Amino acid sequence: MEKERCENVMLLQKSVKKLLFGSWEEKEVAAKEIERLAKEYEKVRELATELGVVRVLVSMALSDVASRRRVALKALIHLSNGNHNFRNKALIVEAGLLCKLPKKIDLEDESIREFADLLASLSSLGNIQFPHSSLDFLQFLIDILKSCPSFDTKESCLVAMCNISTVLENAGPLISKGVVPILLELCSEKGTSEKALSILGNLGVTLMGKKALENSSMVPKCLIEILSWEDEPKCQALSANILIILAHKNSTQRSKMVQSGIIPVLLQVALLGSFSAQKRARKLLRWFRDERQIEEGRTTMKSLVRESLHRNMEIITERVNPGEDSSNGLKSPVTSTSSKSLPN
Repeated sequence: MEKERCENVMLLQKSVKKLLFGSWEEKEVAAKEIERLAKEYEKVRELATELGVVRVLVSMALSDVASRRRVALKALIHLSNGNHNFRNKALIVEAGLLCKLPKKIDLEDESIREFADLLASLSSLGNIQFPHSSLDFLQFLIDILKSCPSFDTKESCLVAMCNISTVLENAGPLISKGVVPILLELCSEKGTSEKALSILGNLGVTLMGKKALENSSMVPKCLIEILSWEDEPKCQALSANILIILAHKNSTQRSKMVQSGIIPVLLQVALLGSFSAQKRARKLLRWFRDERQIEEGRTTMKSLVRESLHRNMEIITERVNPGEDSSNGLKSPVTSTSSKSLPN
């Protein structure tokens, strides 16, 4: 093991030397070797960044040469992988990668997948190391989601966006860039629905996010449809959670949900759904039951008020016209008063 470790360190040092001082061809070979070593040995990830490879790899990743770009991106991905590589991720962000991403998405460019994978890894940084000003790259993610047919690439973008959306301060930039309708479209695809629903749930707890959902013509219909997916229990629970957010103290949204046929779907989920989905479905059903009782109470109260007013008018009429039939007398004070008020 010690011998192997020493050999790996020597290989790394040689590769770093080529990367820093070699020709472009040597740099590409060195980047491939660093990728291999970083993929297999965690210690190499620490040593490589200490030897100053990040800035060179970032500059190669932003190159116009496709082969150079791809080998650098793959090396950066493996250097940033792992739950404890926050330092490496922070160095990549500090090197300016996020500020210099391609402005246009070329679907024939195979490095788009590597960019998406790297962004998914970098997005796990906390908001302290992941500055708000770096969120300009969100448009890059959105453009990929809108145009890229690759499921794996979309999934990496959604992972990145999901990590970013967990920080409340990031909700504004995401919503202002029009991400909500894109995510609602992706919700209808079972492969991407879970991550898309998770992001919408994170955004929905903010006032701006809730309003964006309420204003969408797809809501609540698409969320109710997802509730019927018996083979996707996690999606059911996530959809129910968003519906709870929208229905909370909002009679307008509850009315829209009822008109969209939510009650029978909720009953089915409450009986046959997963534990998590059942819990949320029953909560919504209680709210709709209470809402109905409140509406019935309001109707009853209005009826009582009308009856009370009518009875008071009868009493007043009887006092004004004693001995007359109260039903006929109701009109006489009004007529008499009106006639007196008219000019001669």
